[in-house]
Amino acid sequence: MENASKVKKPTGARYSDEVRERAVRMVLEHQHEYETQGAAMRSIASKMGMSRETLRNWVNQAERDRGQRAGSTTTDLARLKELERENRELRTANEILRKASAYFAQAELDRRPKS
Repeated sequence: MENASKVKKPTGARYSDEVRERAVRMVLEHQHEYETQGAAMRSIASKMGMSRETLRNWVNQAERDRGQRAGSTTTDLARLKELERENRELRTANEILRKASAYFAQAELDRRPKS
């Protein structure tokens, strides 16, 4: 028998938006049928073939988006990601301009006649 610790599940599995929405909706609609929300997530995750942790993250984010849990909404996170990308681009542009300015300043000094 193969050692269970050597068997790895694939990471980064992507689920469609429909699967995500359905799984979250199932948890939120049926959690009252279980002792805890965690028990509902465990059951539904196993039925849908995903990890409980994946489903827990989705449910937590859905609750944040609905204002039922503290934290950043999906919209806030998307905006933050966009601002971080824009910030990286601006830093790169500033670095290019700084180097170009230094290059042309040096070229101007080299061009001036020596007295």
